[in-house]
Amino acid sequence: MYVAVKGGEKAIDNAHALMREQRRGDTAIAELSVEQIKQQLPLAVDRVMNEGSVYDPELAALALKQASGDSVEAIFLLRAYRTTLPRFGYSEPVDTEQMQIERRISGTFKDLPGGQVLGSTYDYTHRLLDFALLAEGDSAPSEQASNNMGVPQSHRSEARTEAENSDKLEACPRVLELLNQEGLIEQSRGDGEEDITPRDLTRQPVNYPVERAVRLQNLIRGDEGFLLSLSYSSMRGYGDSHPFAGEMRSGRVSVELVPEELGFPIEIGEVMLTECEMVNQFHGSKDQPPQFTRGYGIAMGRAERKAMSVALVERALRAEELGEAVNYPTQDQEFVLSHTDCVSANGFVSHLKLPHYVDFQSELEMIRRLRKAASEASAQPSKDKADTAGEEI
Repeated sequence: MYVAVKGGEKAIDNAHALMREQRRGDTAIAELSVEQIKQQLPLAVDRVMNEGSVYDPELAALALKQASGDSVEAIFLLRAYRTTLPRFGYSEPVDTEQMQIERRISGTFKDLPGGQVLGSTYDYTHRLLDFALLAEGDSAPSEQASNNMGVPQSHRSEARTEAENSDKLEACPRVLELLNQEGLIEQSRGDGEEDITPRDLTRQPVNYPVERAVRLQNLIRGDEGFLLSLSYSSMRGYGDSHPFAGEMRSGRVSVELVPEELGFPIEIGEVMLTECEMVNQFHGSKDQPPQFTRGYGIAMGRAERKAMSVALVERALRAEELGEAVNYPTQDQEFVLSHTDCVSANGFVSHLKLPHYVDFQSELEMIRRLRKAASEASAQPSKDKADTAGEEI
């Protein structure tokens, strides 16, 4: 039998102290500040903001520091803090077409109105470790400096000037409007969708089937790894998906709120967003002609993998709406939307580490009884056979 360990509270306090010690590491090395995490690990910060459902880089960086870099734990911390915040109202829908573009690419058209803007990306880097980053101090050559070797100073000045003026770029029209003008792609909104106020997923439970706005809320808060796997499976024959990256854009968008006392919108700030529209084949139905369809994804910060995964999974979840057969898990709303949340998944898996002594003892006793009954049952036929043999003699 298991014996309950006494002094549990003291053990937990000591475990917390040990955790803080391990998080700090060698005290001879300068401590990593929240500002350093915010500035130098921005992609990790953006993931925590997305899945924590709070746009606040400083709090996301703090959560990452407190969680020793464990993104799921940091998301849990930020999500828990979010529940303590008062809600003053809802902002107006952001207009991403007015985005101050930092990066904009398309895999469908080479020449675009407004042009392709490569921006900052790992897509074309060599996946080789940069050992220069191991050097300490400002004397270490940065990757940017290494990339600038051999580039004339005038060209570098032009690049800096272009970057400084990036916030002055005019609004770029959407790439998929080129297809829309020919009627080759579905409208971005269905009939009557513009007048529907989306339900708040954090305040109202999900009821199936789920409307598109709620699906998108769920997916945006969902675990990036899970969504990436689902989107990958949908392209490998488990979702009937044949996508093209219609447009990927990232940049800053103004956020507006309508105060009750004013009655008109005022700008309260801006947020960095990444938006993706996927183009998918659609063979048509009785009501709709053959055309391309859309998969849509949006995420806070610079989160291209997340936005693309959301767009691919969102399109797969529209199978029933478009009259397509629902054959795979990625097309099943209840399967996907019930398992996207990394906080729920982490809690359910991690709870197995907690004491289950009583439950296990009941299972153990049941197994013992079943084995005893099975052993007795197997021994009875042998006894009956021996008795029969004795009678024959």
